Amino acid sequence: MSASELIHPITAVLWDFGGVILTSPFDAFADFERRSGLPHGLIRRINATNPDTNAWARLERSEVDLDGFAALFAEEGKALGHTIDGRALLKLLSGDVRPQMVEALLRCKKAGYKLGCLTNNVHTGREDTDRARESAVAEVMSMFDHVTESRLMGVRKPEVRFYELACDALNIHPREAVFLDDLGINLKPAAALGMRTIKVVDPDVALDELSAMLGVALR
Repeated sequence: MSASELIHPITAVLWDFGGVILTSPFDAFADFERRSGLPHGLIRRINATNPDTNAWARLERSEVDLDGFAALFAEEGKALGHTIDGRALLKLLSGDVRPQMVEALLRCKKAGYKLGCLTNNVHTGREDTDRARESAVAEVMSMFDHVTESRLMGVRKPEVRFYELACDALNIHPREAVFLDDLGINLKPAAALGMRTIKVVDPDVALDELSAMLGVALR
């Protein structure tokens, strides 16, 4: 154990939502591309271009409304030679709750860790018609001590301020936290602040890594 870990033991576990607690929207994007005859990975390519100022980033900070997003995203797609309906993409953001992650949340909470959710999210302007899913998501969200939402805060991952606000809300030092996210770009600022980080590719592997860090059986 390092000197830093002795001074700042882990007291909080921070979780991304889509792609960690929920299944990844990237799978839905890939299916959309197949069905629409678009090149594989196009949507991720668009979102990786000017990632701090593009249409998706601005929507996640609530700097544009849905019409503004759709118009901007259409222009970004056009610049790469393709026509894409941005509103249709927003319908793909509803993933399924991963049961093993819910169990891990419960066990972390029982072990006394603070739980925070750090999510880049958007106002979709539509109601979730899947009542069972809506209830499952609401139950998960109630487990967190605090939820930091980009659409409400006006900042988003990977902006450093976003992580600082989350830590302030939980009254913790960043070095007291471990953060799970499925995107490396979102983990880098967290690590720079002193958080321990876990990239979620295979959920079970990620939970095993978290379990080893905490010394708590999570599944």
